[in-house]
Amino acid sequence: MPNPKGSPENLEPIQPKNEQPMTASISFRCTEEMKEEVKAKEDPPEFCRRAIQKALDEEKGKQQ
Repeated sequence: MPNPKGSPENLEPIQPKNEQPMTASISFRCTEEMKEEVKAKEDPPEFCRRAIQKALDEEKGKQQ
């Protein structure tokens, strides 16, 4: 019978892909269609981080 609480590997914290620790979170409203499109991505959190970073970089470039 499998362990209902999972394996010990499941209890270890996920290591971030980036060099900086990801400790903050943001919440925002969007349309249901946007939500479904993002959730359909392979890695929704990483997709959102890349999209936000791209927009921030573009805005920074326009200000200089």
